[in-house]
Amino acid sequence: MPFLSRRLGHALGVIATGGVSLWSLLVPAGVYLPVSFLGFDAVLLNVDTLSRLMGVIFGLIGAAAVLYSYSSEATNRQTAFALGYVGTSVGAVFAGDWLTMIFFWELMAVTSTLLVWDYGGEAVRAGFRYAVYHGLGGSLLMAAIVWHYVEVGSFLFSASAGMSAGIPAVLAAVGIGVNVGFVGLHTWLPDTYPRPHVAASVFLSVYTTKTGVYGLARAFPDGNLAIAYMGAAMALVGVMYALLQNDMRRLLSYHIQSQVGYMVAGVGVGTALATAGAFAHVFNHILYKALLFMTAGVVIARTDEQSLKYLGGLGRALPVTALAFTVAALSISGFPGFNGFVSKGMITAAAHKEHLDGIFYILLAAGVGTFMSFIKFGYYAFLRSGTGNWTLRKSATGQRVAMLGVAALCVILGLYPDALFLLLPGSTADAHPFTLSHLGEGFLLAALGVVGFALLKKPLSKIGNGVDVDVVIEPATFYGMRGLVRGTTGLFAAVDRAVVAATNAALAAASDPYGTIRGPAVAVIGRDSESLHEGSLRATIATSVLLVAAVLTATLVGLL
Repeated sequence: MPFLSRRLGHALGVIATGGVSLWSLLVPAGVYLPVSFLGFDAVLLNVDTLSRLMGVIFGLIGAAAVLYSYSSEATNRQTAFALGYVGTSVGAVFAGDWLTMIFFWELMAVTSTLLVWDYGGEAVRAGFRYAVYHGLGGSLLMAAIVWHYVEVGSFLFSASAGMSAGIPAVLAAVGIGVNVGFVGLHTWLPDTYPRPHVAASVFLSVYTTKTGVYGLARAFPDGNLAIAYMGAAMALVGVMYALLQNDMRRLLSYHIQSQVGYMVAGVGVGTALATAGAFAHVFNHILYKALLFMTAGVVIARTDEQSLKYLGGLGRALPVTALAFTVAALSISGFPGFNGFVSKGMITAAAHKEHLDGIFYILLAAGVGTFMSFIKFGYYAFLRSGTGNWTLRKSATGQRVAMLGVAALCVILGLYPDALFLLLPGSTADAHPFTLSHLGEGFLLAALGVVGFALLKKPLSKIGNGVDVDVVIEPATFYGMRGLVRGTTGLFAAVDRAVVAATNAALAAASDPYGTIRGPAVAVIGRDSESLHEGSLRATIATSVLLVAAVLTATLVGLL
């Protein structure tokens, strides 16, 4: 693709990703391409309800993102890296065994790092930190997979129901937890996603975290209560930090952690309704989160400004972008009539049905915070009087087509969720999104969000980005790695010196055995050095060598 004309290359990218979505929708379920690799059974292509859903949405949003990239003046090379990222993510979700999955999982980390690095500047160091995190997470997951193989005797998903209990399950949870943004392992998200080209951020917002949710469901198909509570914590912590942000893409990045928290909670609850809700939210979140990054990208490209502090009055200057943002904001907030309302409601209903009241109320509180965050975003970017005299070009045609197409899907799936229900794993028999109680819950959360923003608008305007755990983790990692490198280097240097000294001593002994033996002989025998003659020492050495040779010969003869 880097060698094609820009228009042709991006057109082929749209066709290829759209083809993935269509193929995923139509291909019959089953096991394809079973192989044996180094004596291990593997399945390179497995189609079931879970992988089909992921393939449909990965391909669909990939096509929209490539179109957006073309209109956002992304280079051919950047889009080539992005398509590699899409391809490895698709490979991971269609794998039929852990060995194939970890192969594509690691390639996904490599291609996404290249996508970040391609932009240069601040993105390079952020990409390095991103690579370190995902290298650690991938290593833990790989260790879990190897341990699982020792326990089960197979890498195939069909060989067991999820990851083996005990240490393999813990390693898998933490390793996958890096990808999904477990609390404490999440700082790569707001650190990395605001740095690269605006079109690259659209791709990044989709694939890594959602592939992680898929991996979590494969590892824990029956749920796990600790994971459910971690998901609830992610939802709340992410939204709290998002409220403090002024950088648009940093705010959206924290909301990835928050919204993925709903999915993780659903996977952790593990019932049929919770699983269906988790993956309905995967599908819906990919749509509205990509749309939010698209709208933020248009604003950044047109104003050359990242911070909400210095924006305003863009509703009139960029009306299509403002409309697309409004749809995406209402969707992520869970307002009735938009897709996020349906999938969030399924997850909270599943938690309530299982009497997990702590998770239920934490997710509701996170919902209020989400409304507040996007009221803040919309107010400062589009509604308030402008702080600058914006005379802006409208968004490009391709950008408008991509944004309006995705926005339309957010509305359609919010009003007609049965179209999505047909693709979901689990069961939607208990999903009733339009009951009066659920509608009332949605409107109540929206009202609380409006009131909360009105009360906290002034304090929030004076608060910075907040202090996250990276202020401890990153220096600790830096100094820890530096200490490890220095310690390892010092150890290698000491070993090197010892080997050189021993080698020199051996060479000296071989070239001058008399001189080497003379000193110790004087000390042991106690004779005056003048009475020790070279001839007597040579005779002694020869006798010793002859004696040792005789003993070794006798031993060998006895063994034979």
